[in-house]
Amino acid sequence: MMNCNTCSSHACVRQVPVFRSLSDEELVIIESITESHDYKKGSQVCREGEPSEALFVVKSGLIKLTKNSKEGKQHIVRFLFPGDYFGQFALLHNKNNDVTAEIIESGVVCRMHRKDFIPLLEQNAGLAFSFLMSVSEQLHIAEESAGAMHMFEVEKRLARLLVYLYTRNLNTPAVTVQALRQSVDLPSAQKEVAAMIGTTAETLSRKLNKLEALKIIAMHKRTVNILEMEALIQIAEISD
Repeated sequence: MMNCNTCSSHACVRQVPVFRSLSDEELVIIESITESHDYKKGSQVCREGEPSEALFVVKSGLIKLTKNSKEGKQHIVRFLFPGDYFGQFALLHNKNNDVTAEIIESGVVCRMHRKDFIPLLEQNAGLAFSFLMSVSEQLHIAEESAGAMHMFEVEKRLARLLVYLYTRNLNTPAVTVQALRQSVDLPSAQKEVAAMIGTTAETLSRKLNKLEALKIIAMHKRTVNILEMEALIQIAEISD
C-alpha cells in the first residue's frame, strides 16, 4: 500500500466527476487520504453484499464488475479500464456493494475511505462547500440529460476500451505489427464486448459505425484500425 501522492499530479482524483471542480489546494487535501493498492489477477477489490465504504479509481489494470441474479447466475455489469472509477457515493451513504469487482489484469487501484473522508469535510468548511456544490451539479446534469449522458458514457467507454487494447499491445515485449499499424483485435463477440462497456450489442454496433463514419477508426471484421488516435483519446477523456 502507498499514499496516492506518489501518483502523478491529481490524475486519479480528477477522474471522478464530484472532484473535478475542486481547486488544486483542495485536491491535495483529498489526496492525503487516498491510498494506492497493487492487485493481482483473480483478486477481488470488493464483493457484492459487503458494506460499501470506499471510492475506487483504476490507475492501471482491468476490473470486471459482476452481479448475481436471484437464481445465482453471475452477470457482467461492465469492465473498468484505467481512469474509470466506482463507488463515489459510498463516501456519503452507508450501504452494501451491489457488485463484485474482480481483477482481470493485475494493476493499481486508488482507494478513499468514507471514515477518512467525512472527518475531512467536517474539518474543512471550504472543501465541504465545494464538494456539495459539485455533487449538486452532478445531480442536475443527471436529471437534465440522463439519456444523453448515458449515450456519451458509452462512447467514452468504447474509446477507452480501444485505447486500452492498443496500449496493451505496446506493452508487450516485442513490437507487434498491430502496434505499428495502430490496430487492435476486439477480444470476443460483439455481445461480450458490449457487456465489457455496459451496453447492448446493437448500441455497440451503432457506436462503432459512428466512429467509422467520422473516420476515427476503420473496421475489418474484429480488427479495428485506429486512424485518428488523438481524436479517440479526446473522446475517452484520458489525461496524462
